[in-house]
Amino acid sequence: MSSSDLRWWKNSTVYQIYPRSFCDSNGDGIGDIPGITSKLDHLKTLGVDVVWLSPVYQSPNDDNGYDISDYRAIMGEFGTMADFDAMLAGMTERGIALMMDLVVNHTSDEHDWFRQARSSRDNPYHDYYIWQEPVDGREPNNWESVFSGSAWTFNEATGEYYLHMFSPKQPDLNWENPQVRAEVYDLMHFWFKKGVRGFRMDVINLISKPWLTHGTLPDAPVVQNGFFQPAIDMVKHGPRFMEFMREMRREVLDHYDSITVGEAPCATVQEARDITHPETGALDMVFQFEHMDLDSQSGKGKWALKALQLPDLKASLSRWQSGLHGQGWNSLYWNNHDQPRIVSRFGDDSPAYRERSAKMLATCLHLMQGTPYVYQGEELGMTNVAWPTIDHYQDIETRNMYRVATQERGQIPARVMRSIHAKGRDNARTPMQWTVQAQGGFTSGTPWLAVNDNHTHINAEAALADPQSVFHHYRQLIALRKQHPVLVHGRYELLLPRHPHLFAYLRDDGQQRLLVLCNFSGQFQRLPLTELPTLKGAEPLIGNLPFDEWQMAPDTLAAWEARAYWLADTST
Repeated sequence: MSSSDLRWWKNSTVYQIYPRSFCDSNGDGIGDIPGITSKLDHLKTLGVDVVWLSPVYQSPNDDNGYDISDYRAIMGEFGTMADFDAMLAGMTERGIALMMDLVVNHTSDEHDWFRQARSSRDNPYHDYYIWQEPVDGREPNNWESVFSGSAWTFNEATGEYYLHMFSPKQPDLNWENPQVRAEVYDLMHFWFKKGVRGFRMDVINLISKPWLTHGTLPDAPVVQNGFFQPAIDMVKHGPRFMEFMREMRREVLDHYDSITVGEAPCATVQEARDITHPETGALDMVFQFEHMDLDSQSGKGKWALKALQLPDLKASLSRWQSGLHGQGWNSLYWNNHDQPRIVSRFGDDSPAYRERSAKMLATCLHLMQGTPYVYQGEELGMTNVAWPTIDHYQDIETRNMYRVATQERGQIPARVMRSIHAKGRDNARTPMQWTVQAQGGFTSGTPWLAVNDNHTHINAEAALADPQSVFHHYRQLIALRKQHPVLVHGRYELLLPRHPHLFAYLRDDGQQRLLVLCNFSGQFQRLPLTELPTLKGAEPLIGNLPFDEWQMAPDTLAAWEARAYWLADTST
């Protein structure tokens, strides 16, 4: 087995903390770093190995911390650097590594670099950002930002437009400038030397803008009847991207035993292989979004809803499983701070099936090859919210989309709200539900975003006390990855690719052979046994219903049921 096969993060599980919504220690309604420290035993009990911490850097909070004004300072509402050091020490004592968020496609417009850059074309920081002359007195082209509206904002002092693929308060950095790259590498060294073990890199595949190399600035295709038309495809994975990433590896990452994951919107399997190849790549894994786009209408943006077709999900996940096997590494996730709650999205969040479908979804994902990511509250089966009006929502993307869709594009408000209920980012950002108490035990004050009303029966205190809870199912899955090498190294094979309700696959390393069966429906599904490996002599590994029920119905899966069997025959 090669040294790359033995990397410690391959059998690890990562837990994402969104600090604003995790735990508030001082009653101001905002989660903070001391609050995180107070809950580290929850993570230790769950069994996770790594925490990915969303940004805690100094920020004016236009995009909840993803607009950074000082990369070496802690945001006051989260605490102090001393609080950070205490949190990091607490994680280290519990054997948990810390992975920070690295947001270097853009800064805040309140960062000192941009304050100087916008003051004059002659300022030495001007070339830290991306500027274009007006065309016929207006924006250089038709690009829209991810957060709606033009991706260009006019700067009076210099008479130019600056590029921002997100908010106007998030100007994109110019990675063509070697001084920018040196600044980024220096700040990475700063955090590594404090004891951080790695970075999740925000929209990292946008740092090389193609037109800065080839000199043309094309319009984006116009989307008909869509909510908006962000220009991500026009700026992702540019000609110098891998050059920049290999330079980062050489200058920084090769000096540390780190874990890295790059958020890579619109990435292809081949691009992910290039990024994560153990010899020639630069990062350990990527976050791709192909499977997260399957319940949206093609080409119309995430808000244009459609029903998930399970064969599409199977084909997508399987393409990545097979495409990176032996040539890269997958991240495995259903949830994060930008995605709605998976039990409400691909499962059934009704009282009858919430827990069972949450366990099924966890089983399906965690038994694949890759490093699993658990987003805070996922281990409890937390659900989406459906607030009645836009006034309840805080997220900049959601609020901007609603304004543009209803006021500028004539969309029916009720239709737009249905999309927000299904896909809005605040679904993931409602505060963590710790107890049955007021505000779910998140805060003694008024929370910055409302707590989901169902905290009275979905909370960590109740979950830890119930041995059959979603929490304990996640704990078992996390432990299995450390116990069975086939889950880390075994090849993956999809079965029943066209079945509309059953997701079935094999894991096989030549020594052990595992069959995973998942029912993505609310009805009983008969197993097509002639199309599956024989279950004769098979032994149960894990499921979301008691093993004796498997024996009573060996050829049928109940609604939202999941089973994993060790197969007696280890031949391929």
